[in-house]
Amino acid sequence: MQGRPVAIRVAAARAAMLACLLLGGCAAGPQGGPIADPYEPMNRRVHAFNTALDARVLRPLGQAVRPAARPAGGGTAPPAARAPGQPDTSALDMISNFGANLSLPGKVVNHLLQGRPRPAASNTARFALNTALGLGGLFDPAGRDFALPETDTDFGETLHVWGVPAGAYLELPVLGPSSERDAAGKIVDLLLIDPLQGVLTPEQKLAGTAARILSKAGERARFGSTVDSVLHESADSYAQTRLLYSQHRRYELKQQEDIIDPYAD
Repeated sequence: MQGRPVAIRVAAARAAMLACLLLGGCAAGPQGGPIADPYEPMNRRVHAFNTALDARVLRPLGQAVRPAARPAGGGTAPPAARAPGQPDTSALDMISNFGANLSLPGKVVNHLLQGRPRPAASNTARFALNTALGLGGLFDPAGRDFALPETDTDFGETLHVWGVPAGAYLELPVLGPSSERDAAGKIVDLLLIDPLQGVLTPEQKLAGTAARILSKAGERARFGSTVDSVLHESADSYAQTRLLYSQHRRYELKQQEDIIDPYAD
């Protein structure tokens, strides 16, 4: 039992060290004023690449997986194979559940680093229930039967809790809009935070990565019209993407009490 807190402290020390190195040159960004964007020329080139990637790969992939949830011409998809007692769930939902379940241990560590034991305990229980009763996370009995929703977080939020400023806006290849702080957080999440990195086999890690990619394709399909309006129909899709990301991130981090989620219906 003592090994787990020690491992968390070691992970925290390593994460803090890497974050300090990555954020050494970050300038403090405004909390609610104009968005700091000194890298705009570079960001716009990356945005053009991401927009082309969406048009040529992500949008067609999203359209390809959409029939798995609702076939063209109406009706419902045939139910996927399921365990006794489990509800009918589409293959895409199962893949999405599996990828989300694998991400939970890293979120538990981040919640503990933020000094938030309640969501850490809730996500731990969710992971245990869905792994044991949901066939490794393919199904979601934790949410359906035990009312345990996932509480999302990441190391970018951990850095925010520790008082690290957001820094300048960045658009990352493939990963999309971010900030200097959140970009550093993504690296820490990938390399240091996830306890499963030292447990899973290479094949299991590959399966988890593939599940997350297909899950993103499913999200692209579900929110296709919104994404299209921002990326492919805006007069300045870069400025629109930057604004929406910045507002949504401030909403997630509760930096302004009066701000609403720009992605809410």
